[in-house]
Amino acid sequence: MASKLQPGKPTITDVARRAGVSKSLVSLVMRGADHVSPGRRQAVNKAAAELGYRPNAMARSLVQRRTHLVGVMVSDLHNPFFADVVAGIQEQAERTGYKVLVNSGNRAPAREADAMETLLQLRADGIILGSPVLDDEVIVRASLEVPIVLVGREARGPAVDSVTNDDRKGAEIAVEHCVALGHRRIAHIDGGEGAGAPDRRRGYEAAMKRLGLGALVSVVSGTYTEEGGHRGCLLLLAQRPRPTAIFAANDLAAIGALNAIEESGLKAPDDVSLVGYDNTSLAALRHISLTTIHQPRIEMGQLALITLLERVDRDREEPRRVVLSPRLVARASTAPPREGVRES
Repeated sequence: MASKLQPGKPTITDVARRAGVSKSLVSLVMRGADHVSPGRRQAVNKAAAELGYRPNAMARSLVQRRTHLVGVMVSDLHNPFFADVVAGIQEQAERTGYKVLVNSGNRAPAREADAMETLLQLRADGIILGSPVLDDEVIVRASLEVPIVLVGREARGPAVDSVTNDDRKGAEIAVEHCVALGHRRIAHIDGGEGAGAPDRRRGYEAAMKRLGLGALVSVVSGTYTEEGGHRGCLLLLAQRPRPTAIFAANDLAAIGALNAIEESGLKAPDDVSLVGYDNTSLAALRHISLTTIHQPRIEMGQLALITLLERVDRDREEPRRVVLSPRLVARASTAPPREGVRES
């Protein structure tokens, strides 16, 4: 029977005494060193378990000059897009022996800067920033201390890598889908200052002009939130003639737009077709069934960590830009316009 635990935190000396070995051997076992006999390793692990001993990770990191921690700052914890990105990061981290610390700046530059500073102070070996709204110079300055990878936003510094979706192409696909259904009055609720929003707006405008609809371009300011989509959609619905299709900058904004459509006594897609962006879990819910542009979110998280560790573990120096291809996921929120509003 194990002896009664003593008050206070057990030390490496306590483990060594209990196992009948030296402190240096306990240290080797805790580090996972190979050259320890199975019998002694078992004795040390048994003693540590009986005493409730935990290695001092911070002390070990000072010796190794590595923490095996990856910091992750996401722009908005409310957005399910980031939940999938973080899931991808964690899956990859488990395969490589790293731990993940996650925080958020809630779409505010000052709060994002504080969140990133926290990760730097915790001595993360590298940092992944999910769609940050931070200024480029703040990110570049931090990259002088640790490797940084951006997800959902292009990198601007030589020591900053990125994993993105082709946002401009995704927006073009959204417009092409609406046009193929017969829509001409296609409007866009943009994502404001959100990462990728300018490219999605440019893609929308370029596709409208390329398809001969340049005179019908209509953009209202929004955000990557339900509130932004709701406000933007109400502005569009007040137009005369109102648009027959709306492309929202992301799925959250599209859900806000859907609420505005229903509050106005209209239905999607009967009165207004609606397209989102991201293909989050919300878009697939049966009562929402949102047509949207798919981003491989879990894969983006995995690639972000793989890219980061190329710098951390392999000392890669040249910048890497990973751009993934979007695709349309058509659901029940889009349909041909009613015959009475179809334009030639």
